[in-house]
Amino acid sequence: MVIAQGEARLAGNATTGARELDWLAQVIALRTAATDEAGFARLPEPPLLAPEESPYADLLDRLRLTNPERLIVALALAPHVRPQMLDPLFRTDGNLGRGCTAVGGLQGRSHGGFIPTAETALFLLAGGDLRSRFESQQLLDSHYPLARHGVVRLDDPAPGEPATSGALVMPPDVLGLLTTGSLRKPDLNRDFPARLVTTQLEWEDLVLPPATHEQLRELQAWIRHEGRLLNGLGLGRRLRGGYRALFYGPPGTGKTLTATLIGKRVGRDVYRVALSAVVSKYIGETEKNLERVFSRAESLDCILFFDEADALFGRRTVVGTAHDRYANQEVSYLLQRVEDYRGVMILSSNLESNIDEAFLRRFHALVHFPLPAPEERLRLWRESLPTGCRLDPAIDLQAISTASELSGGAIMNVVLYTTLMMLDAGSTVVRRDDLLAGIRRELQKEGRTL
Repeated sequence: MVIAQGEARLAGNATTGARELDWLAQVIALRTAATDEAGFARLPEPPLLAPEESPYADLLDRLRLTNPERLIVALALAPHVRPQMLDPLFRTDGNLGRGCTAVGGLQGRSHGGFIPTAETALFLLAGGDLRSRFESQQLLDSHYPLARHGVVRLDDPAPGEPATSGALVMPPDVLGLLTTGSLRKPDLNRDFPARLVTTQLEWEDLVLPPATHEQLRELQAWIRHEGRLLNGLGLGRRLRGGYRALFYGPPGTGKTLTATLIGKRVGRDVYRVALSAVVSKYIGETEKNLERVFSRAESLDCILFFDEADALFGRRTVVGTAHDRYANQEVSYLLQRVEDYRGVMILSSNLESNIDEAFLRRFHALVHFPLPAPEERLRLWRESLPTGCRLDPAIDLQAISTASELSGGAIMNVVLYTTLMMLDAGSTVVRRDDLLAGIRRELQKEGRTL
């Protein structure tokens, strides 16, 4: 059944894609043959969307794309599926002996065909008409559907070159949706510096205090009932969309695992933002990188997770240098973007006080993850120790749980160390001395002793 559905989506996309690309070829032929604007008065009518099951047609219909926007989608798709149709755009200016400036376009390093740029789209849509050009150029702005939903984006041009010299880029996941019909999950890359996080654990494996569990109910309820809350109950006029939560507490207390399990429980992917790929020393680059993250996440309808968020959402400093001023500008940008974000966003920090107060006011929930109590530590020990092995009779887990104040992450480190020592000794018995040595190692990391 699943295979049949996949084949139907693929066939439907092939029908839709062929019609859209044939329409694009017609536009290219008309534009390249025209000697002036009178020879190309307006776009020919696009084809009717295929009635067959087609994710490509569904996307065009769902986003209510205009005819010029549909043409840009076809133009960005063409190099991937029918590159030869763009060959007529390899036009040479006879007087200058080089490529025609008006057409734009690039030639890839390994791809010998024509790679369309924003200039190419403007050539097809507007020609030399300046007003039409300005109107068409807006279609690639971040607040218009193509960029806002991550369907087509404009690549950054080379330093000092016109913005319209950037290539039209279709993300791999969208390309998969418009071709094979399957939405490939994006992974860490320049366009989307975030990574999908998963776990084999289940919600029942999560060991948290009852108060923390209770705080998490609101977040899950929002995800489940957002549509009805904002639309069905009429609160959308007074409430902004989106939900923002801060998870704070010592390292190893389950903040990342909880975010991952919430996504698993409500059927949403969770993407952890790679701060090293976002934060830049160059002025304005951090904001650009973050805009890519927010825009892409909104189109994916996922949970966005900022681990160790202090690096981005930390307190603003007193302006003493130009660096302080630009750092504060980044925070100001984030404040506005966080408020405008319509998805679910979770931040993680060791201390609530590390986060700028202006961000705290914008969070719907501040969820505390304390160190586990003795009874919770006992459960963690019992559920974490390796199966198929015996415990040294001298090990008293109840006493160890009471005496050693460790986080869940630290307990797992002890279990890893103890299990490795057991295997290295060729034994199947978890030894007390190894367990105590592992605990001492973890306490020493925090400057404590057993």
